[in-house]
Amino acid sequence: MKGSSGNVTAIRCRKSEHITRSTGRTTLPLAVLLLVLQGCARPAHAQTLAPAPGAQVIDLTPQPGYFTEPSIAVNPRDPQKVVAAFQDNAHISYSLDAGLHWQAASGIAPPNYRVSGDVSVTYDNHGHAILCYIAFDRLGTTNYWAHNATRNGIFVRRSLDGGQTWEADHIPVAEQPTQPGIPFEDKPYIVADEGDGPYAGNLYVGWTRWTIEDSQILFSRSTDGGKTWSKPIEIDGHRGLPRDDNGADEGFAGIVGPDGTLYAVWADGNHILLTTSHDGGATFDAPRSIVDTAPIMFKVEDVDRSNGFPQIAIDPSGGRLVVAWSDYRNGGVDIFCSASGDHGQTWSPAVRVNSDPIHNGADHFFQWMTVDPTSGTVYFVFYDRRGDPNNRKTTVSLARSTDGARTFSNYAWTEEPFEGRNAFIGDYTGIAAFNDRVYGTWTEERPGSPGDKPWSHHSVVRVGIADFGSTSPPKP
Repeated sequence: MKGSSGNVTAIRCRKSEHITRSTGRTTLPLAVLLLVLQGCARPAHAQTLAPAPGAQVIDLTPQPGYFTEPSIAVNPRDPQKVVAAFQDNAHISYSLDAGLHWQAASGIAPPNYRVSGDVSVTYDNHGHAILCYIAFDRLGTTNYWAHNATRNGIFVRRSLDGGQTWEADHIPVAEQPTQPGIPFEDKPYIVADEGDGPYAGNLYVGWTRWTIEDSQILFSRSTDGGKTWSKPIEIDGHRGLPRDDNGADEGFAGIVGPDGTLYAVWADGNHILLTTSHDGGATFDAPRSIVDTAPIMFKVEDVDRSNGFPQIAIDPSGGRLVVAWSDYRNGGVDIFCSASGDHGQTWSPAVRVNSDPIHNGADHFFQWMTVDPTSGTVYFVFYDRRGDPNNRKTTVSLARSTDGARTFSNYAWTEEPFEGRNAFIGDYTGIAAFNDRVYGTWTEERPGSPGDKPWSHHSVVRVGIADFGSTSPPKP
């Protein structure tokens, strides 16, 4: 949640020089002339995407403010219930009609901390909604968060009615009082075992612990529905650098297989690491590198910061695992994924998720991935700049794979682009799917006013809905 404008190159169309004579009259048929003029208006690399079927976009924040980093979940035991979380501070909106209407929940942000955020949300196997977030009073040194850190911690808050009302007290997973040398607990992600295996109902949280000397991946579990949490254990095997730039251990994400196996990934330098737990999070296998990447912390024009932290998902019917990330191996930032059909032992070569031409200079970033547990379909949401030759204006796209993440079709979730205005729009987006009804959530920046202060914020959180339940997708 911690939070340079570039030169705009004028592109002139010179094709008109070849279609007029000194008289000023066109020498080409009107239809040809229109095609040429369309070519002038649209850059050669631009690609128009068809809208996602049944696409709708809804604002969760009617007025712009400092709202970023959303997460979303659908209740598998009652798919009409959907919850979306976002910051700053921690907020919850919920829907009781499959995303058509949304209401804000009350009593979410902790009253005893100044700031709360880095939210993630899930449902457990009883249909309870569980929110996880960090809270603190003041950050340490920029990107070196453990330096001069003040009291901070990781907490969960529960809703026993699926998202409408939330318990008054939050529950600490890990908490640090203000004293010299404390670490900073950062960027947690919550995972639920929603299945029927031996550890059904377990909740898991992994996160980055920043210290003065290094970064660590910490982990805690709950076996009683989130009411109590185990003492954190370190699962990284190799500590990373102590700054939130490149080279840190960062970006924990996890998923639970049908047999109760917990798979967890995170980034370590130019690698994505995987570890597994076969005993409900009590112990873990030694982590190992499964994917080599280009650096996944990178500069994207006109936003404050960006990254390509990994996600992991599973098709419960066959156990096929998919890992996603983004990096700039092709010059522009692209979205990638790799799959495993043998429980993570071997992984396929990287597949490019965004479908525009390679090396076109367009960035695609802040991807989030999910696998629909009812169909095995893989879905991505991501920011997309394929329509702007200056690589600044951003739309939101949806990618879909029905063949186990081997090929993807891309769709437009938004058509009207926004400009980042060098604002902080977050470290991530969110996506969830059930019965091939898909919910994506993201942040967009809005124009400010002439008298605004430099630190003014004008972001909104939006939810996109698409429904593939009765639609056959076009071929990639």
